[in-house]
Amino acid sequence: MRKQFSVLIAFLFLVIIFTDCAKRGRPTGGDKDEDAPLLVKSFPRNYSTNFNGNEIKLVFDEFVKLKDVNTQLIVSPPLKNLPMISPSGTASKTITIKILDTLKENTTYLFNFGQSVADNNEGNVFNNFKFVFSTGPIIDSLEIRGNITEAFQKEPGDNVTVMLYEINKSFNDSIIYKEKPYYVGNTLDSTLWEITNIKAGEYLLMALKDVSRNYTFNPREDKIGFVKETITVPTDSVYSINLFKEIIPYRLTRPFEVSKGHIMFGYEGEADSIKIQPLNVSDKFISNTSFEKEKDTINYFFKGYSADSIQFKVENKGKLDTVMVRLRSKDTDSLQFKRSPLNDAYFSNNFTLLSNIPLMSVDSSKINLIDKDSISVNYNFKLSEDKTELILDFVKDYDKKYAIEILPNAITDFFGQTNDTLKYSLITKKEIDYGKLYVTLKGVESYPIIVQLLTDKEKIVKEIYAAETQTFNFINLLPGKYMLRVIYDENRNGKWDTGNFLQKRQPEKVIYLEFDRDVRANWDLNESFTLE
Repeated sequence: MRKQFSVLIAFLFLVIIFTDCAKRGRPTGGDKDEDAPLLVKSFPRNYSTNFNGNEIKLVFDEFVKLKDVNTQLIVSPPLKNLPMISPSGTASKTITIKILDTLKENTTYLFNFGQSVADNNEGNVFNNFKFVFSTGPIIDSLEIRGNITEAFQKEPGDNVTVMLYEINKSFNDSIIYKEKPYYVGNTLDSTLWEITNIKAGEYLLMALKDVSRNYTFNPREDKIGFVKETITVPTDSVYSINLFKEIIPYRLTRPFEVSKGHIMFGYEGEADSIKIQPLNVSDKFISNTSFEKEKDTINYFFKGYSADSIQFKVENKGKLDTVMVRLRSKDTDSLQFKRSPLNDAYFSNNFTLLSNIPLMSVDSSKINLIDKDSISVNYNFKLSEDKTELILDFVKDYDKKYAIEILPNAITDFFGQTNDTLKYSLITKKEIDYGKLYVTLKGVESYPIIVQLLTDKEKIVKEIYAAETQTFNFINLLPGKYMLRVIYDENRNGKWDTGNFLQKRQPEKVIYLEFDRDVRANWDLNESFTLE
């Protein structure tokens, strides 16, 4: 009995030991690591002076990895050649930076890694990690800051580069096209910016949406913003920089044949007064030109010509080009129509058909417009100035369905082609399904102004040109979210005008106004704004 008891005690003892061991050996994982990595040492040390080497080593307290370092890293002043950074794609506690440029004397350099340094396990980011050193005996410590706005769109987007050019004996305005700035900063994913470690002096302050990321201004692709006055550092001022896209100088690009009787002329800049004149053609030659909307191209249609090439004289704003176009196509485009996408969207819109070829004539007797009770509806029609749109204008009623039938041969295009049968419908809602919006504006600096009602996607719903104080009425609106864009038309030409850096001209002022409430069906919304 005693022996059996001893065996039992031993068995229980072993169970307890193995159970305890099992518990001690099971990993619990612990608390989630939410700490960003820390720089524990560097060679040279951060904020060191009299640096004359070409390599930097950064040592962190844990394994880190680099993400998007080529886009996140901002070096100020910019280097001609991007530094080599390793390791790439693997985790390490040490980051090595190999500098490939000859550094300037007595200059403070700043490497801002943005959001590119994160720990390997949890991805915790070392926000705006900066490494600073000087090639001289002093670390420059002055700074400026501000924000970025967009001249015409509501938001400027992210990753805008802000630049300082030192104003010295060699400075001139053309420097921004060919040389990198002295100091740079970046908004990254914000609209705020700062440039630190600056030396005292006078500077040109500007910003670029730098598409090529080369720190120089390319008007063909970059947006620019600038502060007109010279910036003196140190300063307590906070600077707002307004981005805009310049209109580049006019230039004709090589025209090409699209199809028989259709040539496309491309251009850069403005071509409002462009004249295209064919050379060495007979009296039978007939042409029609139309600007392609939202594209820098002109569609040129012609007939009454049979040679294998045609020469043109193209004149615009005093600039003259002579170009030759080879003609090889044997078939003209077939006539096609598409309905304007906004026909059904808003009660006040006219019914519009868009054509791929200019229209020459319309036989209204072959266009039938009836309501849901098969009663004919009177309408007026017109062709747009470039003859690519057929517009039917008629008085609409609420809660109606309209049928539009365009019979064969009702429409004739430039080449004499006619349409097949076309059928469309247009539906209006009940009056109670629409909302109304009444807006008053106070504190307007000057008239005239252009007031545009926009959807939340910045699509224009209605535009009102105002030469004096008035209430802006928007009726028969679909329920939803809207905003206003107010444009100060300083030169009274009826449109928004952009800026120009060399002319030191800022774009015309634009103000966005957001409503606290959405437009609701069967509801009047009254809003009042004081402009600043």
